[in-house]
Amino acid sequence: MQFPSLKNNIFFKIIGIGLISLLLLIPSEMIEGLIHERESTQRTAVNEVSSKWGEEQTIVGPIISLPYNRFVKETSSNNSKDEIIAVKSYIHILPSKLKITGSLNPEKRTRGIYEIVVYNSELNFSGTFSQADLKTLDIDPKNIIFNKAEFVVGINDLRGIEEQVTLKWNDRLISFNSGVTSGDVIKSGINAILNLGEQDSETYSFEFKLKLKGSRMLYFTPVGKETDVSITSNWPNPKFNGSFLPDKREISEKGFSAIWNVQHLNRNYPQIWSGGDQSLSSSAFGIDLLLPVDSYHKTTRCVKYAFLFIAFTFIVFFFIEVLNKVFIHPIQYVLVGISLVIFFSLLLSISEHLEFNKAYSISAGATLFLIAAYVFAILKSRNLTILIVGILCILYTLIFVIIQLQDYALLIGSIAMFLILALVMYFSRKIDWYKLNIIEKDPAEN
Repeated sequence: MQFPSLKNNIFFKIIGIGLISLLLLIPSEMIEGLIHERESTQRTAVNEVSSKWGEEQTIVGPIISLPYNRFVKETSSNNSKDEIIAVKSYIHILPSKLKITGSLNPEKRTRGIYEIVVYNSELNFSGTFSQADLKTLDIDPKNIIFNKAEFVVGINDLRGIEEQVTLKWNDRLISFNSGVTSGDVIKSGINAILNLGEQDSETYSFEFKLKLKGSRMLYFTPVGKETDVSITSNWPNPKFNGSFLPDKREISEKGFSAIWNVQHLNRNYPQIWSGGDQSLSSSAFGIDLLLPVDSYHKTTRCVKYAFLFIAFTFIVFFFIEVLNKVFIHPIQYVLVGISLVIFFSLLLSISEHLEFNKAYSISAGATLFLIAAYVFAILKSRNLTILIVGILCILYTLIFVIIQLQDYALLIGSIAMFLILALVMYFSRKIDWYKLNIIEKDPAEN
């Protein structure tokens, strides 16, 4: 009884190809780790520029924080008797009408090979406060300190303020101070001291201008009983995000304009309360300034198809061996597999300098040319080389389409995998796997 040699044994060949495929996933995982490392380096560069220019900005307010004395019982450590002590607390009042208009002027800054979006903004705030119904809070007006009321505007990064801010309160001009006294609602911001006790009016109007620098994001909070926000910019790639989308928006290559209108019934906090149990920033909305290409995200998605690249290529090689009676050495499988893995490294490095689509085309073209030259050298067959390169070209095109159509990626990918499996089953339907052994064919016969 004759046994087939190890070289010609089909089952050893399949096991060997499977092991090579699994081993090639190791460098693929290393490249994915490299992508995350480069992404982290990019974030570090962005944070470095942002820390010097201005961080992401969320404007909370304006609100009026009105101090009052709250009396509580406290047992002294030296005396068993209860003592009544005064604790300063704050009533927070939101405007009945808030209107914000302004312009956003972004620009790109570079740190090494990385681009960062920063901006200057000019914002105009206006609106009215109505006299608060303090009876709803069950607080004695005698305990309220009306002459120490604070008009507070929350700003994430105060380094972004470019010039002195002045509040026009009715007919008075009041300069803002840095910081906030009460940290109940706003942790970082500016304030202006008001004397509400010397004014007898049912409605108070306010107005101020704010020139603010920041990076990547600008958000607002709808603190008004009715809040209107209108922003224009020359940035062509905005992303409207947060709790509310614009009611109207126009986007073109020259920039965008957006208008929001938010009612107090749309968010989950009242117009007046005491204490700090409300989270105004949870209702924030605004603009993310996006760069046109997120190459790291797309490259990561591409690497996730590494096994498909390797497995499908090896299946094509294997069927060429079986159907054309040629022998491809495992080392040759390894070299072709490594070239497929290096494609991802090329894609990562080139996409840091060029548009992702161009980087993909260059990387795929270079990889296909390398494989074509190598396959022709080992098989000595122009037809087989064209067949292999043509199939791989279809695969690269398919993956490119999948990563572009993010919403339909799963659908397209599933259909493609089904069709690939159907083709493999079709071409292998008449192969007698029990009797099949690979017999090397003399390349000269091709």
